Amino acid sequence: MKRFNLTVNGKAYDVAVDEVGGSAPAAAPVSAPAPAAAAPAPAPAAAPAPAAGKGTPVKAPMPGNILDVKVSVGDSVTTGQVLVVLEAMKMENDIVANATGKITSINVKKGDTVNSDDVIATIA
Repeated sequence: MKRFNLTVNGKAYDVAVDEVGGSAPAAAPVSAPAPAAAAPAPAPAAAPAPAAGKGTPVKAPMPGNILDVKVSVGDSVTTGQVLVVLEAMKMENDIVANATGKITSINVKKGDTVNSDDVIATIA
């Protein structure tokens, strides 16, 4: 088993990997890894505040293009109701309400491009 330290998107991971299909060395001495100074994780980017400063934001789970907006400001929605259809990697993904309430803002329109964690709508 070999241990590695990996950094992905600024987050450090300690990983142990088993070698498969190879012959294992016969009791080869393994030196203890020197303690590595953990790199400070970058501060997460602040999420944009909802339009009125209140409510639950509905965020894009991945980058993509907005194919359709199914609701309007002022509509009442329930948890799980489809708000927007997002195309990502040639697949249509329904973006659903994560809370029950009224739509207080919609920050996208048909044809817009969004990034991961962009606020699509706000529910209050």
